[in-house]
Amino acid sequence: MLRLIPALVAILLALPSALLAADKAKPNVIFIYVDDLGYGDLGCFGQKTVQTPNLDQMAKDGMKLTSFYAGCTVCRPSRLVLWTGRHLGHQPIDDNKPYTLKKTDHTLAELMKKQGYATGGVGKWANGEPGSGGEPIYHGFDFWCGYLDQSRAHNYYPLYLWRCEGEQMEKLPLKGNVEMGDKPPKSRVATPDGRVTYSHDVMTKEAFDFIRRNKDNPFLLHIHWTIPHANNEGGRLTGNGMEVPSYGQYAKEDWPDTEKGFAAMVTYMDNSVGQLRELLDELKLTDNTLICFASDNGPHNEGGHDVHFFDSNGPLRGFKRSVYEGGIRVPFIAVWPGKIKPGTESGITFNAYDVMATYADLTKAKNIPLNDGISFLPVLLDEKHPVVVDNKKPDARDRISYTSFGKWEACRLRQFKAVRKAADAPVELYDLSKDIGEEHDIAKENREIVQMMKQFMDEARNPNR
Repeated sequence: MLRLIPALVAILLALPSALLAADKAKPNVIFIYVDDLGYGDLGCFGQKTVQTPNLDQMAKDGMKLTSFYAGCTVCRPSRLVLWTGRHLGHQPIDDNKPYTLKKTDHTLAELMKKQGYATGGVGKWANGEPGSGGEPIYHGFDFWCGYLDQSRAHNYYPLYLWRCEGEQMEKLPLKGNVEMGDKPPKSRVATPDGRVTYSHDVMTKEAFDFIRRNKDNPFLLHIHWTIPHANNEGGRLTGNGMEVPSYGQYAKEDWPDTEKGFAAMVTYMDNSVGQLRELLDELKLTDNTLICFASDNGPHNEGGHDVHFFDSNGPLRGFKRSVYEGGIRVPFIAVWPGKIKPGTESGITFNAYDVMATYADLTKAKNIPLNDGISFLPVLLDEKHPVVVDNKKPDARDRISYTSFGKWEACRLRQFKAVRKAADAPVELYDLSKDIGEEHDIAKENREIVQMMKQFMDEARNPNR
């Protein structure tokens, strides 16, 4: 027995380093969910005027999903879908009504925390104001810095942001900012000489600091930048809701100031993506980090910006607040060197409610919360292993995806897209492989497909599921 003691001691001493090595093998995950960026706003998705060189390079280095759908066509439910992995038929809201996350709402951050990940986020939260119990630190996030209130997030020069870490929540003052008044709408607009500290820069620094603090541990980081959402109140009060520190390279263009501002915001955001990738290189984290990029809904037509000025929805019909393609189909890019083949793309339909399932697949998690998702990891990695929905194993291409907005509903199966304006309204049907702009309703010629889509929509709304 005495002879065994040295061997046992050696094994015990080796355990911490073995566990550390196992942790390092877990990939870091960064998910960027920007605000109101359209399908046609990036160069790699067809934009000709607004410059996005860093995201274009990210697409060259990784994969585009060209049929990826946001959680909703507006902000709050879109984030709720992302956090919980459940489509809008199974949610308590499908518009921008106030909603606070409940203890029974299981989030993807909670899932990743159970897998040993440090969990952080910056930007717009929108699902729980201070004191509500819906704040991010009560739903799986170790750290969050940004806006908790959705409407305050319209202001790019607020008096403060919320910084939440552990059990601590505090206001982070933004130096020099002065608002026009103490009540909405003026409290959501900074005075011209009080636009000093740009909130995007503060949140970006906090995101980068989170990465530095956790560089030796597996981490999940959600970056929910508010760019290029308009300051709606600013648009009404000042005529220009596209708030950015400068018009930069677009300053001399013969465009309205609102359009200079929009273009500058998109390029400003793109520069931050470039800085993020540079930081990962510096910290030698690039090869072990999966980065995903998407938008929370289609492009806006607000704050003085004209959605058609830069063709923000590209070839798609509609924009924000529409369940036609322009309101819900968004650009998606993923990069993971050595894992995702450079310069690839897939047209298989995926949704924001697939992100939780993808995280579960990536980490081989067990006891996954009930969700409607299918992992898109096999597509990113060009693998053939099955993907999971409710413990079934269908091909992702055979799944009907679903969204809604008020009375409007839409669903998609392969190339077919169905839309109806109310439960008792006729179902419109489009073949997106031939008609991506949804101009030609083919419902009359495809009654069996229409009936199948109608039945799915009839059964989809069940918030108690």
